[in-house]
Amino acid sequence: MTGMDARDADLKRELDATLHARRDLGEEYESALVDSFLEKVDQRIDGAVERRVRRQLAEQQMQLARDSRSPKATDYWGERFGFGIVSLVLAVPLSAIAGGVGRLPGLLVAWAGIVGVNIVQAVRTDPNLFGRRKSSQGGDWED
Repeated sequence: MTGMDARDADLKRELDATLHARRDLGEEYESALVDSFLEKVDQRIDGAVERRVRRQLAEQQMQLARDSRSPKATDYWGERFGFGIVSLVLAVPLSAIAGGVGRLPGLLVAWAGIVGVNIVQAVRTDPNLFGRRKSSQGGDWED
């Protein structure tokens, strides 16, 4: 028997016992017996509703946990856009200082650093940017 069939059989036995007790005890106890049986039915309904609510809450919490772990494409776009703006704003004074102090070599070093930081950020937000992905065997990188 499944869980539902077993509970139905239990409820049927309870009803049979209540009807048998009514025959043995008489009509004066009928109200108390019916109340007792209805209390058992209420407990069974409450238990079923509680299990369903707990299951739905658990499913919602699992969905929220999955959603919070997987960032959305718009999150990446906003992060990349913000990082790009900050890089450009900082590039102006860095270029002025590097060009003034180190001339052309200083300017090239400053811009190599700016480009390098932006490449690292781009690869961090999109690991497949340069067509490389993790291999399914062992974690080596494939082209």
